[in-house]
Amino acid sequence: MTFCKTSTAAAALMALALPALADGELNLYSSRHYDTDERLYSDFTEATGITINRIEGKADELLARMEAEGANSPADVLLTVDTSRLKRAKDLGLLQAVESETLEERIPSNLQDDDNQWFGLSQRARIIFFNKETMDNPPETYMDLADPAYKGQVCIRSSTNTYNQTLLASIVTHEGEEAATEWAQGVVDNMARAPQGGDTDQLRGIVSGECDIAVSNSYYFARAIRTDVDGVSADIGKIGVIWPDQEGNGAHMNLSGGGVAKNAPNRENAVKFLEYLASDQAQVYFSAGNDEFPTVEGVELAESVKQLGEFKADDVNLSDVAENIGTAQKIFNSVGWE
Repeated sequence: MTFCKTSTAAAALMALALPALADGELNLYSSRHYDTDERLYSDFTEATGITINRIEGKADELLARMEAEGANSPADVLLTVDTSRLKRAKDLGLLQAVESETLEERIPSNLQDDDNQWFGLSQRARIIFFNKETMDNPPETYMDLADPAYKGQVCIRSSTNTYNQTLLASIVTHEGEEAATEWAQGVVDNMARAPQGGDTDQLRGIVSGECDIAVSNSYYFARAIRTDVDGVSADIGKIGVIWPDQEGNGAHMNLSGGGVAKNAPNRENAVKFLEYLASDQAQVYFSAGNDEFPTVEGVELAESVKQLGEFKADDVNLSDVAENIGTAQKIFNSVGWE
């Protein structure tokens, strides 16, 4: 899949028809913490008459809660970020398979679980940023981040971060465990500082001069284009963007996604909700409201996202990547990535 600056295909796509009006409710367990998601929930309720009851929290807390609740869990839908957590939910037996022509047709096969237990609903690219004032030859690939030429220059999050876990798992999938281990060791050797903070803090590290290279998800940078992000927006012209691996596999994408809970008491409403999140209306809002990339092809991008430019995305099957999450964590531990 190639993402473009502009999208005229969206105009040609007929919007997915919203579900017919139906009384009832939906119990949503969500680790998405974005205020802009309120629009998604209110529009769904307005279109369907289905009331959404929300339980929000950190992903691991929600998974533990669902596991403890067992067969008595009121959860209908789990929404969370990153393939690693979707896999964990599946492995814990917290999700169920869904047969939906709408989801099958609209969500690309590489962005959904092979057993139909989870579906990617929005995407973020994990990309490389650099200081345009100090760097003439920034890294062009993920593997370049381990090049000794960049010793002491890289800012990146900790090994406990799910985005890094999935990135390394994708490298294992493409290159094998040995090459992935060498890469992780090289990145540790090139770190400008011990891993700290979130993705925005890596971008701030470039602005402050603490590092020349940073790894972050795309939507943190796009957000700094659209709104005033402290420590980034005022000096955003200093930060250059590299879409990695454009001559190879393409930029690594991680997901925000969801699935129907194993013991969903309102299963039909749960499926309707996931299908709504795959509609053009909702997909546009994932981009406009939170600077993400839609998973449905041809949907219009927000202006802040368009400004990131055209790129080739890695189309690896994320179910395969999910199988290597455990290996990635083992590698992180073996090389001392904090």
